[in-house]
Amino acid sequence: MGCSALLKKASLAGAFFVSAFFLAPAEAFCPLPGKLASVEVRQVVDGDTVRLQDGRSVRLIGLNAPEMGRQGRSAEPFADAARKRLVALVAANDGRVGVQVGREPKDRYGRTLAHLYDRAGRNLEAQLLAEGLGYRVAVAPNVALAPCLLEAERSARQARVGLWRKNPVIESSQLKTGGFALIRGRVERVERNRGGIWLEISGSLVLRVAPQFQDSFDLRRLQALVGRSVEARGWVIDRSRRGGVQPGQARWMLPLTHEAMLEVLP
Repeated sequence: MGCSALLKKASLAGAFFVSAFFLAPAEAFCPLPGKLASVEVRQVVDGDTVRLQDGRSVRLIGLNAPEMGRQGRSAEPFADAARKRLVALVAANDGRVGVQVGREPKDRYGRTLAHLYDRAGRNLEAQLLAEGLGYRVAVAPNVALAPCLLEAERSARQARVGLWRKNPVIESSQLKTGGFALIRGRVERVERNRGGIWLEISGSLVLRVAPQFQDSFDLRRLQALVGRSVEARGWVIDRSRRGGVQPGQARWMLPLTHEAMLEVLP
């Protein structure tokens, strides 16, 4: 079914359900401070990507939705729900969105990086996060909304809705594959060198702050984490697939792009 048909179906069958049930809890998160020109959406690709009628492919800032099934791989839990929800949010706005391009306007794939809003000034990423249909991410320099997106996700986490129905956080010792993950572990050592700042975590995991992202972190606060338990999120890299792991090196590496991707646990 094409995007236009999906939008019509969502607007006819689910507009009342969308506005009456879902939007109210998320209205307080990340409201638009001004006005934006609205742009027509041609296609909702997945829970965090849309194509606009003007030809732009837009990756939503601050949100990582579950991956749709592609190339023989099955869809991740709630991937289809996230896409359908974004279709409904767009449909409820007559197929149009306000586009606020990020400080860094494009990613390495040429997609426009932007926040999307409905006509009432409600942020679409925040609404999806508040409903548990994606994970909050923060990649400098596009971090202006990081605090309010954190609150949106926190509301879903506390209510245990969507992705938070089952705790998605894994222990660092349980890592078995790369990809996006939320990981809990104990900081054993913090080191700084030409390659950046490195936080060694129990269970053969290291968190790396690359030099270009160091301004987003407080080094003293990181050094004070030794012995503390933390929760980190991001895209895990299996270093054994990049020519092997040197003796004493952790197999798994998680690059940190902003301090909002690292939380100190009680």
